Amino acid sequence: MHVIEVGSAAASEGEREALRLISSAGLSAEICTYVRAVQLDIDYAADFGADSVHLVIPVSDLHIEKKMRKTRPEIYDMAMSAVSYARERGLIVELSGEDASRADPAFILKVYAGGLDHGADRLCFCDTVGLLTPERVAEIIPPLCIAPLSIHCHDDLGMGMANTVSALKAGATCAHTTVNGLGERAGNVSFEELVMALEILYDHRTGIKTRDLYPLSVMVSRLTGVDLPTNKAIVGEMAFTHESGIHAHGVLREPSTYEPVPPEIIGRKRRILLGKHSGSASVEAALTELHYHADQQQLKEIVRRIKDLGDRGMRVTDADLMAVAEAVMAIECKPVLKMKQFTVVSGSNVIPTASVTLDVLGEEITSAATGTGPVDAAMEALRKSVAAVADIALEEYHVDAIHGGTDALVDVTVRLSKDGKIITSRGARTDIIMASVEAVIAGMNRLLREEYEDRSKNPG
Repeated sequence: MHVIEVGSAAASEGEREALRLISSAGLSAEICTYVRAVQLDIDYAADFGADSVHLVIPVSDLHIEKKMRKTRPEIYDMAMSAVSYARERGLIVELSGEDASRADPAFILKVYAGGLDHGADRLCFCDTVGLLTPERVAEIIPPLCIAPLSIHCHDDLGMGMANTVSALKAGATCAHTTVNGLGERAGNVSFEELVMALEILYDHRTGIKTRDLYPLSVMVSRLTGVDLPTNKAIVGEMAFTHESGIHAHGVLREPSTYEPVPPEIIGRKRRILLGKHSGSASVEAALTELHYHADQQQLKEIVRRIKDLGDRGMRVTDADLMAVAEAVMAIECKPVLKMKQFTVVSGSNVIPTASVTLDVLGEEITSAATGTGPVDAAMEALRKSVAAVADIALEEYHVDAIHGGTDALVDVTVRLSKDGKIITSRGARTDIIMASVEAVIAGMNRLLREEYEDRSKNPG
């Protein structure tokens, strides 16, 4: 059984509209929403199309006395009344004990049993502030499995995943998770991490399309504005990235030497990162992918220069590697694109607008565009300028300020794609717009170079 919990219908008009839209989308999952033991919350859930409610009742004395300013009998009566009313409204009820990990087990059991008597369909144990341990879970959960039981763990002390797995082993039948581990404070258990742990470590088929995990994670990160930690398991930028010479060499020969699962299983690709830890095998592999074929002496010098860039704290992009290779191998690279001028207008009461003039093999092209900000406008103007000769998409944009204050050097890294080929490029300036433009033009030149070299050799 898959359940999607859609926020709290009582929170705002926007939450209610989201519940209505998701409930009417024809999804195969049960659509649930969080409610308190309040009649209005339950009415919103029913009126806006929810299949079920996650009915949360505080069960610890701390929450009952300090937050609710009530007694255990009063909380019990509220819970039973809310369960009965939700059932009258035709809703599936998951009765949830808030702060259960700090509650009297006997009182939790009383609330659960009473809830079932009043029509609750399933139960939920909430470790609201992440204080459980796997050992304690193994003791607490089995006596509470008097009906289908969910486990809801927070990750305040980094134990959320371990506690969730322990609860499932102890008899819980459902786990509450969030994409990317989003949630209050340190967040909840990560959906993608739990899915892969169950699939790979416990050989349990979850029914989740794992190839969609990474695209889902990226989309949620983009829409919420919450960046993924670089080293996050499964979906972090570095999860399937290898720099160390020993690791990269092993992965190039046999991926399973340093990867627990093939990245394709979760919709990702393996990446060899070049830097100060890189060895000749990874540099040679990257050169081959970019259609460079260096002899052993040239390769040795290219590796030395790549390590030098890494020692200086620089991200070594494809464009950096190509520039180094061309210098070492004495390859002349005529740029396809040259910047003639760019102008950006932005302010508190104007729509950010940019105009760009490029020289494309002798032909002058000027384009203008608007954007959500000055950088976005400049990127769109550049894309429009080359649209007539190539369809180049900006896949990823990353910016770092390198120390200092408002005049700090800004390092911009971009990933551009054309006809399935992807390249990374960088620009470093004190002006973020100029650094961004520099990175994109360098990347575009690299993507277009081979095509135009072929045209010059075969003009027909």
